[in-house]
Amino acid sequence: MSETTVRLNRRQMLATTGKASAVLALPTLLPAASLGRDGVVAPSERIVLGGIGLGGRGTGVLRSFMNNPDVQFVAICDIRRQRREAVKNLADNHYGNEDCATYRDMDEILARPDIDSVLIATGDRWHAMASIIAAKAGKDVFCEKPCSMTISESQALADTFRRYGVIYQAGTQRRSIGNFQFAADLAHSGRLGKLHTVHANTLNPPTRHDWLPAQPEPPKEEVDWDAWLGPCPWRPYNARYVAGGWRGFFDFHGGGILEWGSHTVDLCQWAGQKDDTAPVEYTPEGSGVICHYADGLKLVMRDSGWMGLGTCSVRYEGDEGWIETGDSGRFAIYPETLRTERTVFTMAGTDPSTHVRNFLDCVKTRKPANSNSDVAAQSHIACHAAYIAWQLGRTLKYDPTIDAFEDEEANRMRSRAMREPYRV
Repeated sequence: MSETTVRLNRRQMLATTGKASAVLALPTLLPAASLGRDGVVAPSERIVLGGIGLGGRGTGVLRSFMNNPDVQFVAICDIRRQRREAVKNLADNHYGNEDCATYRDMDEILARPDIDSVLIATGDRWHAMASIIAAKAGKDVFCEKPCSMTISESQALADTFRRYGVIYQAGTQRRSIGNFQFAADLAHSGRLGKLHTVHANTLNPPTRHDWLPAQPEPPKEEVDWDAWLGPCPWRPYNARYVAGGWRGFFDFHGGGILEWGSHTVDLCQWAGQKDDTAPVEYTPEGSGVICHYADGLKLVMRDSGWMGLGTCSVRYEGDEGWIETGDSGRFAIYPETLRTERTVFTMAGTDPSTHVRNFLDCVKTRKPANSNSDVAAQSHIACHAAYIAWQLGRTLKYDPTIDAFEDEEANRMRSRAMREPYRV
């Protein structure tokens, strides 16, 4: 007789044990709130959430989570005392209590059996690592972008979430926002004709390799510098890194293509129905990269020449029409007859609320989220491959079926050495 392992999350266990207790127990009067009446979500249906590394963007996403009545935020983990206290104050003020726990060590928050899911919004260097550790702890994960620093991290991320069967949502919220959904639908439906070119708004690619001047390292309780560095090469402390000045440094950042491409290349992959692959050729051109998929679809990564429709713009061109849109919610379109289908979108491209709701629904249904780990891994691989081509300054051929270039120097750039004892 074969063994079957069934994974029960906390909410399923509460619901199951509640039914069993009802059979055995004597009649008991319960408050309506505990049964989910009067507009209150029953405990068995509440998603218990923890946070890891929540700064400005992370705090904004947390507010979107807490605006959902079926979420209870209970704990924050951060290597910075100031941020731990700020998030605790936010949560305690929201719920009218003092229950939000604080941790400096990520292992402690992940060890809590009552926490179903975690919101991860650390610096980029920790995104893949923290997500993988959380998945192994059985937690569902909503993680800000970029989701990985290398091609190998992208592969490890997708492999881990597939293996552990937990839900992952990349913070690429534009997949859940109306104007971008409308544009993708036009491409998918054939109303633009045969799609031949997709354009992704990226930023200037370069990163730097120098160090900021050394400063006295603060007490670990104030800022745990070693934990802040995580898998990155050691360097002396400088307060500017911790205050957000890590962007632009190669050890901590994937460059301008990844910074916005994790959103816009992702949208182009979606529009072109390429979520299971990546381009096979990458040619640097100025501050951008021209890419081609195996079937001939062209992907243009560029930082200029846009129509002013907002940050993170995309453009999809077919042989019968085109559409361009961005974070403003506005769009330009040809032919104009396509505009009659939908004319007004009011949600900004930076608003995470609908993306958060999609994640919460998927935590309950166990269906893949809009920006699940497989989807995120493929779009990030495309960005990483493009940046490698840009750094080398030459056209690269890439085989997405084995995630390898036809270039040994490029292949060595698919991963980065990690500081002991870190592994993915």
